[in-house]
Amino acid sequence: MAFFVAISRIIDYLWITLFIPKKVFVFPQKDNRMNYSLGRSIKHWAEEDRPREKLVLKGKSSLSDAEILAILIGSGNRDESAVELAQRILSDTGNNLNNLSTKSLNDLIKYKGIGEAKAINIIAALELGRRRRSSEALEQKTITSSRSAFELLYADLADSSFEEFWIILLKRNNQIISKKRISEGGIAGTVADPKKIFKMALDAQASSIILCHNHPSGNLKPSEQDKQLTRKIEQAGKTLEISVLDHLIFGNDSYFSFADENMLG
Repeated sequence: MAFFVAISRIIDYLWITLFIPKKVFVFPQKDNRMNYSLGRSIKHWAEEDRPREKLVLKGKSSLSDAEILAILIGSGNRDESAVELAQRILSDTGNNLNNLSTKSLNDLIKYKGIGEAKAINIIAALELGRRRRSSEALEQKTITSSRSAFELLYADLADSSFEEFWIILLKRNNQIISKKRISEGGIAGTVADPKKIFKMALDAQASSIILCHNHPSGNLKPSEQDKQLTRKIEQAGKTLEISVLDHLIFGNDSYFSFADENMLG
């Protein structure tokens, strides 16, 4: 009897192992691309390294330009975090915020992940910074050097894509009366009419003026036309007893001063 029981159990075992199909468990493969993307997301960074949290924990001065720009744009794209996208944008402008401020809306939205709303945020923030710099310069109330004249008109001329001619009207003690735009031209030049310049000066009862214009090319070297115009306005000023204290040329976040270079008569 025991023999037949043993034979029966062997037959059952062979039936189960050979003829009954086994259930196969398939474990899902990891999506490396998805993990890669998640690993780059700012929300997976250490809290002290995330731009917003870093500002709260360590203060605004602890942030790099790219981190501040990342806060403005809020998010990146499928391939880049907000910080990486900001770094690429800055790299394309030579890591120079002044170059970034010359970018138009259409320039910015060419970047993947930058739509119209984000581009507007960037442009508005840079414009706010420009206006703050202008406000600080106006608080001086007195021109003490070529640098202070440059700071006064920086916000008006630094980012201009076209050549413009401005004057600063001053009282006898070099107190600022006002700043006036005389003309706006093309990329290569503009017209500065001495009659218009001195009419504004006489109307404001100015004792002296400072001439200013920009070179959108960034080249600070005065042209022969710049030199001739300066001499012509200087001569007219002597006749009217209105001194020309300087002529500044703006370009690439810097300037050239006729007075500093002893090029005034």
